[in-house]
Order: sequence, then C-alpha cells, then structure tokens
Amino acid sequence: MRAPRPVPADASPKFGVMHVKARLTSHFTVLGNQLTQHRELSLLAIGLSAHIQSLPPGARIGIKFLAQRFPDSEARIAAALRELEVHGFLRRVRERLDDGRVVTRTYSYNQPHTDAPPNPAPRPVRVAPPAPVQTPVPASAPTPVPAPAPEPTPVRSVTSTPPAPPAPPVTKAPPASAPQPSSPPSPLLHAATELLAGLHHHTSRITLTAQDVDRLAPAAAAWFERGATPADLRRALTDDLPDPLRHPAKLLRYRLTALLPPPPPAPAPPVVPLRNCDRCDRAFRSPDPGHYCRACTTDDATPPTDDQNRMRPSPGRAGINHYERSFPQ
Repeated sequence: MRAPRPVPADASPKFGVMHVKARLTSHFTVLGNQLTQHRELSLLAIGLSAHIQSLPPGARIGIKFLAQRFPDSEARIAAALRELEVHGFLRRVRERLDDGRVVTRTYSYNQPHTDAPPNPAPRPVRVAPPAPVQTPVPASAPTPVPAPAPEPTPVRSVTSTPPAPPAPPVTKAPPASAPQPSSPPSPLLHAATELLAGLHHHTSRITLTAQDVDRLAPAAAAWFERGATPADLRRALTDDLPDPLRHPAKLLRYRLTALLPPPPPAPAPPVVPLRNCDRCDRAFRSPDPGHYCRACTTDDATPPTDDQNRMRPSPGRAGINHYERSFPQ
C-alpha cells in the first residue's frame, strides 16, 4: 500500500514546487504578488512586510521591538524598512498630537503607494442649479409670467482637518571626542602605538591601518597616564567583541572613550615633622632641622646670657608658669 499523494497525479507538475493548500477561515493574511514576487526587494524586506501586514492596527513595530521579536540585528531590520519605504510598501510620518507630543505613525500598504496621503478626504461636490424650462405660448394668448426658478439645494461640503506639519528631523548628537593625555610623553605614546599595532596578534578580527593607529594612539596614551597597564588596555579592547565586527576602528574609539578609567587620586601633602627648640625646648614644625623656634629667632640672634636664662620661662605643668633659678653650688 502506498500513501495517498497530496496532489492528484494528473495535476502534479513534473518538477518544482507543489502547493498543498487548506481552506483557511481565520487567522490568515491576504498578500499580493506585487510584494511576494518583487524583483528588487530582499527576502528579509518581503518577510518583514508580510509580518507587519499580519499585525492588528495600533501594534508597535519599532526597530527595537522587531529586533526583540526576530533574531536579525537592528541594522538589518532598519535596512529592510528603508527598502520598503523606497519601493512604496511602507511610510513613516512624524505627527504632533493635541497634547503636544510627537509620535511616529507607520502606514503599511499591500500595494505600492504614491506620494498621496492615505485615505484622502473627498472633495465637496457642487451641483449646478437646473435651468428653467420655458413652454411655447401661442401669439394670441397673453404672455404668462414665468414661475421663479427653484433655489438650488445647498450641498454640505465635507472638510477634513489638514494634517499637522511634520516635525523637524531629530539630529543626532555628535560622537564624544576621544580622550587626550594632558602631557603625552614620548614613551607612553610609543607604547600605545605598539599595543594598537599588535592587536591583530591577539585576535584576527581587529586589523587597524596605520592611519587608525595614529588616530587612536593619543587616547590609549591617556589610559597609560591614568595608571592602566598594557594588559588592562588590551583586555578592554578585545573582550566581548560583536559578531560580525565591521568597523573595528570605530569600536576601539568608542571603548577608549567610554571605558576611560578615572584619574589617579592626588598625592597627600607631606607631613612636616615636629622638632624641639634647643633654647626653650618647645615643639615646632619645620621641614629642616633648626636650633631655635620662631619665638626665639625673633629675639636677639646672639646666645642668651646666664641672667636671661634665669628669667626665661621653662615648660611645666599646664596652666603653671614658673621660673628657673640658679643656685650657687
């Protein structure tokens, strides 16, 4: 016994695709061959348009939402949306609401559209008044007075609110400038150049040109100036690389700017040591060893006599001043 064929033998082609169709009564989308068999659209753009056509009205179809739904990257999804806009299957318009917010409305078409806005408002219809009909009157009969012409029925014109003017395009902020060392010494700049030029020995996915190395070397020297080691800088530049890596120089420039370590803390001020005065034995701070404190140096620079030593106060208990007295031996 053989399994029955899904298509009768007389209707099945000799080669190529054979359609096995079931009648759908719900959960289906009607697509035209103008989209599914388009010669210039990519397969990703055709599939993305089919997915958008299957969504209910009001569904969010931003690039980030589609990137979470499908395994494709944001760059590929954005390129597919631009393809659909170029060929007339998609249109994105920024509109301002009554409360002042600016939103993006996306119009998806099952056939290529022109530049006309979707669902244009009907123009008002004007009806010309009917011409009065005159009946011939015999010459002998008095001329009758013609009846007044009926007034034309006013026609209500259907007016639509003009669409709000499109919002100005959002300009992207310029990229942050790469860090520069405060005073790039020659050894640090030379070490940074050697590290960047040798990155392809650690990973074959990063290959820089001589111009890229010269442009990124000052930023790498700024890392060395802030205390980073070559191993730290190499690990920050080569770990967790995206796949595929299309612009290695731009990626390194971003990482050198965003992951720049903080500057080292300022050194603590030196502590001035305590010293004792050789004359009055008082403690004072001085960077250099000296014999007399400030109070003693303001006096006569000559050494004091014995009588002056007798009357000079000497250190004692807190709050008590007593004088040294010399007694004959």
